[in-house]
Amino acid sequence: MPADLYADGSTALAQGHAAEAAELLARALKRTDLSRDDRAQIRAALAEAFILQDDLKLASEALGPEPDGRERLDPARLSDLWRIHGRIAVASGEPSRGIAFLGRALNLADKAHDSRAIGLAHYELGLCYRQVGDTAIVREHIAKAASALHAAGDRRYLAMVHSLSGITLAQEGRLEEAMAALRQAERMALMVNAGDVLATVCGNQANVALMQHRHEQALALAERSVELQEQAGTPHGLGVALASLGQICVRLGKLKRAEEALNRALDIRTPVQFRRETTGAVFDSLAQIHVIRGDHQQAGESLERARAAYGESKTNRWYQWSVRLLDARVAMRRGDPARALELSREVSGAAGVPAPYSLQADLMAVESLLALQRTADAQAQLESVAPAIDPSAMSGIWGEFLRLRGRLHIASGQTTEAYHDFGQSISVFELLGERYQVALSNLELGKLSAAAGARSRAERYLAEAGRIFVSLNAKPDLAETEDMLRRPASTANGDFVGPQLDGDDAIVRRLVNAAAMPELLEREGAAAILEACDGTAASIVVELPGARLRVVSAAGCDADGARALAAAALRGAHGAFRLLELEPIGRDADGRRLVVVALQKPLPQAMRQRFRTLCAVLRQGFELCQARERVPEASAVALERKLEPLLPGFVCASGAMQRVTEQIQRLQGNDLTVLITGESGTGKDLVARAIHAGSPRSGGMFLPYNCTSATRELADSQLFGHKRGSFTGALSDQPGVLRTAEGGTLFLDEVGDLPIDVQPKLLRFLEQGEVLPVGENRPLTVDVRVVAATNANLEQRVDQAKFREDLFYRLSVIRIHVPPLRERREEIPHLSTFFLREACDRLGKPGIRLSAETLDLFDAFSWPGNVRQLRNEVQRAVALTSASGVVTPDVLSVAFAGAGGESAGAGTGTRSRNSRASLASAVEKLEREMIEAALQRSGGNISRTARALGLTRRGLYLKMERLDIANDAAPA
Repeated sequence: MPADLYADGSTALAQGHAAEAAELLARALKRTDLSRDDRAQIRAALAEAFILQDDLKLASEALGPEPDGRERLDPARLSDLWRIHGRIAVASGEPSRGIAFLGRALNLADKAHDSRAIGLAHYELGLCYRQVGDTAIVREHIAKAASALHAAGDRRYLAMVHSLSGITLAQEGRLEEAMAALRQAERMALMVNAGDVLATVCGNQANVALMQHRHEQALALAERSVELQEQAGTPHGLGVALASLGQICVRLGKLKRAEEALNRALDIRTPVQFRRETTGAVFDSLAQIHVIRGDHQQAGESLERARAAYGESKTNRWYQWSVRLLDARVAMRRGDPARALELSREVSGAAGVPAPYSLQADLMAVESLLALQRTADAQAQLESVAPAIDPSAMSGIWGEFLRLRGRLHIASGQTTEAYHDFGQSISVFELLGERYQVALSNLELGKLSAAAGARSRAERYLAEAGRIFVSLNAKPDLAETEDMLRRPASTANGDFVGPQLDGDDAIVRRLVNAAAMPELLEREGAAAILEACDGTAASIVVELPGARLRVVSAAGCDADGARALAAAALRGAHGAFRLLELEPIGRDADGRRLVVVALQKPLPQAMRQRFRTLCAVLRQGFELCQARERVPEASAVALERKLEPLLPGFVCASGAMQRVTEQIQRLQGNDLTVLITGESGTGKDLVARAIHAGSPRSGGMFLPYNCTSATRELADSQLFGHKRGSFTGALSDQPGVLRTAEGGTLFLDEVGDLPIDVQPKLLRFLEQGEVLPVGENRPLTVDVRVVAATNANLEQRVDQAKFREDLFYRLSVIRIHVPPLRERREEIPHLSTFFLREACDRLGKPGIRLSAETLDLFDAFSWPGNVRQLRNEVQRAVALTSASGVVTPDVLSVAFAGAGGESAGAGTGTRSRNSRASLASAVEKLEREMIEAALQRSGGNISRTARALGLTRRGLYLKMERLDIANDAAPA
């Protein structure tokens, strides 16, 4: 292996410098002294470099044909080849074929016990299943990829795993968790200077920020993503970043900036086939801009080009639903509602249409029916779709539904209900940052007010709509708005628009609907109070310590005006405000929440009662929001598997250790005593440290104390302390480990060996929190958490009167059992990889790797000393291996001689050359005999055979495949 060229190329690849990596790896591949495995490894890395440059043709040429069964390569290298073949298949629009290839890659990685290969295969499979839409499978692959890549120390791909996790969480609506995962991805990408990954992460952060209604942050992150992609020099990545920026700008009504970004995205040339989907998305967004501006011809042309781009892609066909819906919208804007209705019903009635597009199609059908004056059909259609719309999702679908419902209320003469629906749709769209939709709802309110003869209200709403339409260059809508403003004042039609005493039901319903989301309730609360009281300004504020005020929302004034309004009301000095009304509406986390409204005249009794009723509704709404957002007790929810290890080296790749991790997570936030049980060397100390790290005492000391090493007198003094002169040799005061660990955690290791005479004092401390140092007359209070561990059977020791029963029950308030390594064999490759990296760093021997034969031995060994024995074995092997060498079975300790059934002479440490050569074959023979015997006993039942052998079904299948064992005992 040309170490320098390959190492430099791999480093460049890890940092996203694809062109530099390709040049170095291509030079490395020209060497004539390469082994088959080295050549395969370089080919896979070179193909990956070409994929980063969007050149699938060169990637395929570098990778070569699909491996056949005759290739004699290391399973890890075969895994690399199949994984890259899978990536190319997915990028070429063949996800099913890609998943099949990636499945082979994962099987081979498992066979090779290669943590990095296992992690990469799981990550690529997670990406594929995300396209398919199976979130549960995606989460499973993400968790397994994270465990393996943590062990391998591959931070580039760990960043990508966290980014994929963030996208998945965002799709489930768990936006805060999604942003936390993306921030972790950002940190990891920065650690390895992976600019291309960082750029992708920023783009994902922008989309999540938009979903969180953080519009300025979303825009800034999208711009940063474009800048980073420019630096990374990846054409496809830059195209995606620009397309994403354009979509965000369209949503926020920044059409000029959107058009610039989208047209620039179209100028990017790249040979990669999956670029076509990005092109389709760009034309889709451009069509939306043309629809807003009324350029129907250009909108149609953009839709045709989007359709052509999507049509050439075999993946993500759901993009095409957007095009078909835009077709319907263009038909509507062209004045052809019949065609719009036809297209909408085609979409909503199609098989496999995603729910959001089906709902949008139904609402478009309602709008078309209204334009065709088929009011009864429109009403029936809206009622049928209402149960499927979730206001708490806070999407534009809810705002559009409200606007259409308002139009139907007008048709049925319910102007008050229409007024409140239009008003709430404005709040929804303002919260979403969708300025064009805000203007459309203001236009509807203006038309309603004008029809009712409320000229001043109409002018206010129409002026706001016109201002937005001008900024967007929305010519048709602006023309309609200006026409409404030019019309002479109409005679009142008898309907009333605005606050009326018999309209309380509509206002209450509006607030109840708004309680789906606290941000919406805040906006709607101030607006509803202002309208209901016919005031000049209203605000909702929170009273903070130090006479400070935090403005939650305001109507009729800005934030400074709202703060002045509330301050004047609290002082009882109205000042510039003629009259003020103040009402408390509960509390939030920071202090008392208040509603303040400024009035032109005193409230009559009926309106005052209305004000207090609405305040009561607001208080209940905020309490409901708080209850909904309150984090449930850990015991009441299934804990999400965390991607980050609890501590470095805390590998969690098995079901048994996952249960341990869940128990540790459930303990976070409490201070209970914990007893950790398990064989020697299983990692009880690491579990104790993880408990401490996740507790409120994590800032304090973690102090381990081994109970085996002390006599009764020494244990008493060491644990509880002593005074000077209390016994011979007590030359000074000693606080003892309990008082030394004040505010932290004391870890009592091997607590089963604690002298029986000392146990009552420990029991008193656990029950009372007091210690009595030797020679002291008065007990001292100590605040320390105790975590104990033992490899002994404490119940048996209690029966033998060697351990106090009351102390046993007091220690085991929470009990965690750490399983032996032989019961979690799937973690052996990951632990081996982690300990290998650790030993190489400590001993300054880079580039050492474990041979396949060594990993096979590790997998088959019984590990009586558990994880500690594995760690020591790896450290010993690294010490005996030269830098960049391979750890082979001949450098393993004498314990592995017996595992291979060697002669007694091997037990003395003098292994012969022949015994070393036959070790792997001896292990294979033993495995074959055990598996065949177990299959016979179980009648060929795979599940029972796997349980009997201590394997998973998958592990058994892999061993049977490797050893070429046929299941002849299975029933015919």
